Amino acid sequence: MNERFFSLPAEKQQTIINAGYRVFSQNSYKNSPMSEIAEAAGISKSLLFHYFHNKKELYMFLWDKCAETTIEYLTQYGCYEQKDLFEIMEKGMQAKMEIIRRYPDMANFTIKAFYEKDQNISLAVQESYHKYFNLKADRTLLNLNPELFIPGLDIEMMYRDMYWASEGYVWEMVQRGNLDMNQMEEGFSKLMRFWKSIYLRKE
Repeated sequence: MNERFFSLPAEKQQTIINAGYRVFSQNSYKNSPMSEIAEAAGISKSLLFHYFHNKKELYMFLWDKCAETTIEYLTQYGCYEQKDLFEIMEKGMQAKMEIIRRYPDMANFTIKAFYEKDQNISLAVQESYHKYFNLKADRTLLNLNPELFIPGLDIEMMYRDMYWASEGYVWEMVQRGNLDMNQMEEGFSKLMRFWKSIYLRKE
């Protein structure tokens, strides 16, 4: 990757990143031409190749950007400092909604990339996913107090269940288009109340 990309103004970088997310999320890796990404970004194809040597390099940059951005925003919102799982989830959703505002097609790209079958990139994506997911899960689980939950509960499985459900919820809302952030927040609050009713220890 050419370091000149990072010398671009932040707004221009974001335009190119969002163009990549948009095109890759609408097509398979194989059927996402660099020319289309360049056109969506408002630059020439040769300039895009100047910043990224090939399509795989751009794709993996965008994938890593997903993970890094998620961790950055979760940190900013204090998710890793909380000991209340539901507070973690609520702050996490607030962080994800802010990410969606900044990178509207990132969530779609993430899902598309996770299930991408092209052998040129599928292994790298899976290795990266497990590295970042385990880091996030480990940070969260270390802070949980098992006394807050029903006896005998598999806390790691509970966390994964809630994580997968929340990711699926975000994906479903994004797929609908014309995303209403208030509606999204209200729906997630209903999920939170349901989880609390089944997982928390009754006093």
